Amino acid sequence: MTVTLRSLETAVPPTILVQPEARDVFAAQPGLTRLGQRLVRTCFDSAAIDTRHTAVEEMSLDFHGPDPMFYDGATGLLLNPSTKTRNDLFATEATALFVEAATKAVAACPDLDAADITHVVTVSCTGFFNPGPDYKIVRALGLSPSVQRYHLGFMGCYAAFPALRAAKAFCEADPEAVVLVVSVELCSLHVRTSNDPDTIMGSSLFADGAAAAVVTARALPLTAPALELDHFETVLTPVGEDSMAWNIGDHGFEMVLDTYVPKIIDDHIVGALEPLLAHSPELNDIPYNEIRHWAIHPGGRSILDKVQAKLELSDEQLIPARETLRNFGNMSSATVMFVLKHILEQPASQAREPICGMAFGPGLTVETGLFTKVGPPASVPPEVGQTVSAQSASAQEELAIQQAELALIPDPQSTDPQPTVPASRA
Repeated sequence: MTVTLRSLETAVPPTILVQPEARDVFAAQPGLTRLGQRLVRTCFDSAAIDTRHTAVEEMSLDFHGPDPMFYDGATGLLLNPSTKTRNDLFATEATALFVEAATKAVAACPDLDAADITHVVTVSCTGFFNPGPDYKIVRALGLSPSVQRYHLGFMGCYAAFPALRAAKAFCEADPEAVVLVVSVELCSLHVRTSNDPDTIMGSSLFADGAAAAVVTARALPLTAPALELDHFETVLTPVGEDSMAWNIGDHGFEMVLDTYVPKIIDDHIVGALEPLLAHSPELNDIPYNEIRHWAIHPGGRSILDKVQAKLELSDEQLIPARETLRNFGNMSSATVMFVLKHILEQPASQAREPICGMAFGPGLTVETGLFTKVGPPASVPPEVGQTVSAQSASAQEELAIQQAELALIPDPQSTDPQPTVPASRA
């Protein structure tokens, strides 16, 4: 049985953070030490990020409203709201993005509609509310009230792969299942000013975004590129439990992102890939750089650098991850879905193209996935004498008449009729 991701859509809040402008705001905050100011400039400038999106409209330099809670544009001060204030905004803004991304993903499946959805799986680690986003999607999209709903919460940046793995399992258990997977992360709700290196690193990287996919094993015609969900694996590295964490504080969620994380990934990435590639002997026996597509979660520039060097991947193979990081930053669990969408939208050179994906998170956890990119049958330009199914009946008839007339014209070089021989075989 083949389980296929039929559509993959993304959404982001409208407010854009320009990295140099955000750097200057954070570097100008009172209370920063000279070392803190240097760390802010270094982290923001070396992040390989141009723009990010935020659900906090106040963070825009163009916003001027009463009673700011996150950023006071009049004074240039970053404020420090309570966890409740941050989570209240999450409940409002995340709901809008969950519904937007889900609506786009369902609309992108021409042979499916909302009535076909049997399962909803939602993902987020940046806020909580109940009834949750799974409920909100069912109500907003008018799904059946009997739709099965699941929420994967507080897992971190790798959570999209467990969500897709669950969708695959549902479809294998019920071939008629249609699973809607939606991830929304509003990381920017939890940024703050600090001299702590982990907090500064997080403020320079994290952003807001959403992604949604429709997954099914139903035998439907391919009208656009899609992903076959082949295999998933999970590996816990033997070290790193304290190097990446996500804790709840009184003034938002607190990120632990040790500078040792890229070294841990460098040491253990090959071992993490072994159980995944063991499922595919044809991929297991070739160099990593001969697997054309790599969907790597861009947790940060240094992580991408380590993965690329360790696996000897080309610059071209890192384009989807690096461009996602450059244009959107690290959106936690939604980010690798943006990378997969980038790969889906690339022109295909083969009918079936393998993709190796990976994402990292607290633990240190490495989630990996094998996908196959497939597309609708390619249209082939007609050659002389060929009949093409895409042509109309009248066009085919006209072509037949022209060929018959040509057959009646004698060869000026001979009085005997000669067989027509294709030039490539003459």
